[in-house]
Amino acid sequence: MALVVICGQPCSGKSTTALCLSEALRESEFKPAVRIIDEASFHLDRNQGYADMPSEKNLRGVLRSEVDRSCSKDSIIIVDSLNNIKGYRYELWCLARASGIRYCVVFCDVEETHCRKWNEDRGEKGESSYNEKIFNDLVRRFERPDRRNRWDSPLFELWPSKGGVDKSSPAILEAVSYLTKRVDSKTRDVKILQPTIATQTTRSSEANSLYEMDRATQEVINAIVEAQSQALGGPINGISLGGGLPSVDVSRPVGLPELRRLRRTFIKLTGQTSLSGRPPPSDAYSAKRMFVDYLNRELGSS
Repeated sequence: MALVVICGQPCSGKSTTALCLSEALRESEFKPAVRIIDEASFHLDRNQGYADMPSEKNLRGVLRSEVDRSCSKDSIIIVDSLNNIKGYRYELWCLARASGIRYCVVFCDVEETHCRKWNEDRGEKGESSYNEKIFNDLVRRFERPDRRNRWDSPLFELWPSKGGVDKSSPAILEAVSYLTKRVDSKTRDVKILQPTIATQTTRSSEANSLYEMDRATQEVINAIVEAQSQALGGPINGISLGGGLPSVDVSRPVGLPELRRLRRTFIKLTGQTSLSGRPPPSDAYSAKRMFVDYLNRELGSS
C-alpha cells in the first residue's frame, strides 16, 4: 500500500510519531496492516551504528534491505530512523516506486536545543541515548527534507516540542488520509508511484541473485555436514567442493546450528546493497566462492 519515511534530528520524537501514526492507521476506516521498521527491530545500538561511516552505512543497509523485502501492496511500512541523508531517502523512494505503492515523508521539525535536552534526559533515565560526539555529528550532517524534491514529497510536518504528538495531530490525520484514501481515475491529490522498466528489471535481477545465493550457500553447508559425518568425528584437513572452488578449512567439528548462523549472517551482509554498493553475486559459482572465503575467515579466527 505505502512506504512512510519518518525523518528528523536525533531525539526529535520520531519513534513517538511512528507509533501514533501506526495506531491512527489501524483505527482508521480501512484498518490496514501496518509495520514499523527501526534499529531496535534488529538490536542495533545507536551509538555503535553511528560510530563511523562504515558502521552507519551498514546500519542503513540493514534497514534498506528489510524495507525492500517488506514493501508490498498489502501493507503500510513505516521506517522509523534518522533518514537524515537525502540520498538515502532517494533510495527509499526508489524502493517504493519499484513496488508501485504510495510514498510520503513525515518530518519531526524540532530545534537542536530541544533535541539535545531530550537526549540528555534519556541518558539520565538510563534509556538509550546518543553520546555527545555522535549527537553533534548527526546534527551537523542532517539534511532537511524539501517538498520540492520528489523523494521528500508529499511532506507532512510536525513540531513535537511545541504541541506534542498524538493520534489527533493535524499532520498525523493528513498522513492517514493520504495513505488510506481511495484512488480512482479522478483522484489528483494522491500519487501512486509507478515502476519503470529499469526498476522492474533491477528487482527481478536482485531476486534471482538472492535465490542463487540461498541455494549455493545451502549446498556448501550440506557438503560440510556430509564430510564431517563421514569423518566420524576425526580430523578433516579440508573439505573439497570441486568445480575449481577453494576447499573449506575445518580444523574442529562445526555443528549445524553454527553453520546456519554463519550462513544467515553471510546472506544478510551480502544482501545489504545500496546505490553505491556492489550487488550480490548473480551466479552459483561466485556465491559459493564468496561463502567459502567467508567461512574460512570466520572459522579460522575462532
